[in-house]
Amino acid sequence: MTAIPVWDAHTCVPLFAQYDLASLQRHIDCGAYYISINIGMDFNPLDDIIQIIAGFRKRINELDFLIQVESFADVERAQREGKLAVSFDLEGGVPLCESPAMVDLFAKLGVRQIHLAYNRSNSLAGGCHDQDDGLTAKGKAIVDAINANNLFMDVSHTGYRTSMDIFEYSNKPVIISHGNPRALKDHGRNYRDDQLKACAATGGVVCINGVSRFLNCAEASPQSMVEAIDYLVQLLGPEHVGLGLDYVYDSHLDKGPDNLDLAHWWPPEAGYNKASEGFLNILYAPPERFLEMTSLLQQRGYKHSDIEAIYSTNMHSLAKSIWR
Repeated sequence: MTAIPVWDAHTCVPLFAQYDLASLQRHIDCGAYYISINIGMDFNPLDDIIQIIAGFRKRINELDFLIQVESFADVERAQREGKLAVSFDLEGGVPLCESPAMVDLFAKLGVRQIHLAYNRSNSLAGGCHDQDDGLTAKGKAIVDAINANNLFMDVSHTGYRTSMDIFEYSNKPVIISHGNPRALKDHGRNYRDDQLKACAATGGVVCINGVSRFLNCAEASPQSMVEAIDYLVQLLGPEHVGLGLDYVYDSHLDKGPDNLDLAHWWPPEAGYNKASEGFLNILYAPPERFLEMTSLLQQRGYKHSDIEAIYSTNMHSLAKSIWR
């Protein structure tokens, strides 16, 4: 089967500067021409994040099959040349130090999407596993800066009230880069129908992930991912659905920063059991899942054009519009 071009809105690699990004060849082999990789979360120290960005940029420059995204033209070049365009995303606003100027700096370093809270609340926004008092005044200033810098405003890992505030406040489309419908799996990290509709109403895209915990299947099967896609298509239309695999390459290599409090960031009362599982030791759908899902969507009667829209065109078009 010929791979359909893929825009992967979020996937993870070990967060240390020396990690060899050659592993991303697997994404190309499965049809991807664009990927956004995480360079830090709210619990990662800022000095570590800067070193990670420096190391990743250096490695991207060294590997012939990768292209660092500085502008949308780099995405188009990657697709034309059969390479993989790579940009960065920041999971949580704490590393921004409450400063809109930091958004500008991260944009210059290759970050193309940001969400404001990683599971837990901070001075900007509420997290999905915490008391959520909504988008704060400082948070609004960061949303303004994200919009002004032509980045994706993301609400993954964000609390219900904050996400709804951002949908209303942002003057540009908002995305969920890696989130699944709560109607299929009742988990606090997943999204209620009114959130999903509000995201689409901004002109945004909801990208499903392949994490077993957030799917209706302990094995993160291709069937469960197609079920999530189909649910969103029926709710929002195929033009508002995308993919953000949230796969973790070489997860055994990354134990998180020193003194990471697993129970705080992934609370047991929210259904996590990180202490016994180990850091990120859960099932993730691999990039090969893209190929497996295609035939299942076809069996459900999906047209080739709709599959292409879900796999890449929706996010591609949105990036072309927002990134200028």
